[in-house]
Amino acid sequence: MVLLDSMVQTDSKLHLYGKFLLMSRLVRVGDVARELGVSPSRLRHLADDGAIPSERSPGGHRVFDPGAVRSALARLAGEQLTSNRWSSPDWEHVFPIKDLQEDAVWREVAVDVLHDRMSPQGRSIASYAFTEMLNNAIDHSGAKSVTVRIWTARFEIRFEVSDSGRGALPHLQERLRLEDVYDALGELTKGKATTDPDHHTGEGIFFTSKAVDVFMLESGGLRWTVDNVRHDQAVGASEIERGTRVRWEVDPATSRSIANVFGEYTEDHEFSRTRTVVRLFGFGVRFVSRSEAKRLMRGLERFKHVLVDFTGVEEVGQGFVDEALRVWPSQHAETIVEPVGMTGPVEFMVRRGLPSTLRQAPPFDDDRE
Repeated sequence: MVLLDSMVQTDSKLHLYGKFLLMSRLVRVGDVARELGVSPSRLRHLADDGAIPSERSPGGHRVFDPGAVRSALARLAGEQLTSNRWSSPDWEHVFPIKDLQEDAVWREVAVDVLHDRMSPQGRSIASYAFTEMLNNAIDHSGAKSVTVRIWTARFEIRFEVSDSGRGALPHLQERLRLEDVYDALGELTKGKATTDPDHHTGEGIFFTSKAVDVFMLESGGLRWTVDNVRHDQAVGASEIERGTRVRWEVDPATSRSIANVFGEYTEDHEFSRTRTVVRLFGFGVRFVSRSEAKRLMRGLERFKHVLVDFTGVEEVGQGFVDEALRVWPSQHAETIVEPVGMTGPVEFMVRRGLPSTLRQAPPFDDDRE
């Protein structure tokens, strides 16, 4: 009897220990969303439908095993983000650009395609992105027509606006007298870059790229991708040599507020804060020269606060750091320059290159959500 009781107690302890190990692997929805690149609201809907496994913590919070969720998502072939995601749109229309009004097209899309598919926040983001991107094509492309495509899925709605005009990046390169389309892309990512300052602020692409879940702009043989789920950006090759193609995705159930997106970069309703990503300005992960730093910092005097993001950079030189973080700020005292995203040797070189008054400052904050 004693032996039986001992075995029962041991088995119970093993069960509790096994449960402890299971719970120790479970994470909150935001953590698994970041790890897997899926929006939190999408995960909640999948869990509500039983499509992915979840547990409840002792405190009543929903928690997930990332490995189990990854396996479940792999089985949901219809919802995977595959290479065929941009084929067979659910809605497609070619509009003559002459006399075209972007708000009128949006109303047509809202009635014919979206219906009540989106949350109020999702609809606000989609409306802003759609009208800004279509207006860019109308005002800047020089094309005779623009094509709009939309894909509607359960957990994302995808949009595309494309034209065969002069191309956003080559046009910006020409008008701003830049060296190449890489320079043009660099200026575009900073914000306030426009070829028509009398009529446009240059804010549309910048804020659209921050508001949606995933944003892609293709022009001049380049593709710029902004993934706000993974908090990452990338530049690659594109087959779009002529004209411009812009694509973006919005989670229809998102609770993200576009007002909060604007709030991250504005002060007293003025677009005064930006983040310039160092690795978008080169061909690798090494930045050593003063000329590279000058390209990076060009035009940033338009802002009051600039975050210089070193994420993904593996090596920086003394000249680059000195030019970007000492020389340029000394020439533009009205602009605060704050480096973020440094690790290892890069952090050492950045701190070493800072003015002595700033070297003892507390660690720099990186405020990405």
